Amino acid sequence: MTATAGTAGTSGTVDPQDIARFSAIAAEWWDPAGKFRPLHRLNPLRLAYIRDTLCRRFGRDPLATEPLKGLRIVDIGCGGGLLSEPVARMGATVVGVDAAERNVRTAAAHAAETGTPVEYRATTAEALAATGERFDAVLAMEVIEHVADVPLFVKSCAELTAPGGALFLATLNRTPKSFALAIVGAEYILRWLPRGTHNWRQFLRPGELAAAVRAEGMAIRDLTGITYNPLSDEFRLNPRDLDVNYMGWAERA
Repeated sequence: MTATAGTAGTSGTVDPQDIARFSAIAAEWWDPAGKFRPLHRLNPLRLAYIRDTLCRRFGRDPLATEPLKGLRIVDIGCGGGLLSEPVARMGATVVGVDAAERNVRTAAAHAAETGTPVEYRATTAEALAATGERFDAVLAMEVIEHVADVPLFVKSCAELTAPGGALFLATLNRTPKSFALAIVGAEYILRWLPRGTHNWRQFLRPGELAAAVRAEGMAIRDLTGITYNPLSDEFRLNPRDLDVNYMGWAERA
């Protein structure tokens, strides 16, 4: 659902059509009733998962005022900053990265309005990795299904992950159920997302994601499904149902 981590017009992880698509609606990132409403509804679940995982890994108290203080985190494909800002408010030093400059401008303007210290950069995952920077945690949430070169994207994210760090990934499974719900349902019936937001052929099965991560010397430590309850309008974690949305994290040994 977020923009891909690439630079328009160049080879690499970028899909120029996706960059254009997300740039066109960049002003709507922080509208909870707008085109990014599903992400706003999903955000508390994603944030709790990231916080709790990192607190277990680094021996932190998840109930502390700033449980992630002292950790350096990069949010790849940050879009308008929906993850970057609350992670920064948990005390982490956050760098938000996106290929679409309009997204970065929107994110930076909102962070300035709220007084949230996030450093935003219009760049690519592979370009950032090439600088040699490393992070305690790399967030690549709802991004990988939009990139043009999955192996390069995973390689770049792995390189950005410091030894002992964690790489978080969230995406959609390539199943008939995901086509029915994420494409037909979300884009054509419910109109949660603009038509064409997702390409079902670019969705990744959990085994494919795990293989890509393993090829870079990392190991998946957890995968959990995300299900939606239309009656309560809530997303929930469901480790037994990875048929549509799922997320997890990988370890850098």
